[in-house]
Amino acid sequence: MNQKDLDRINELARKSKSVGLTGQEKEEQARLRRLYIESVRMNLRSQLDVIDVREKDGTITNLGEKYGNKTKH
Repeated sequence: MNQKDLDRINELARKSKSVGLTGQEKEEQARLRRLYIESVRMNLRSQLDVIDVREKDGTITNLGEKYGNKTKH
């Protein structure tokens, strides 16, 4: 997701609140929102994959190794 796409999402949101969107603009907005959400999820997963947790017994568990290979909910 680049800055141009983020600017377009914001532009469509402002237009939606003020004058409304055409059918084509609604489709574009939905597509851009899906891309944005996918991007956020991917970034969050990559951050969580590098987190190490120290357990009570002193062992260190990497969350990416423990949970990273599970399928989507």
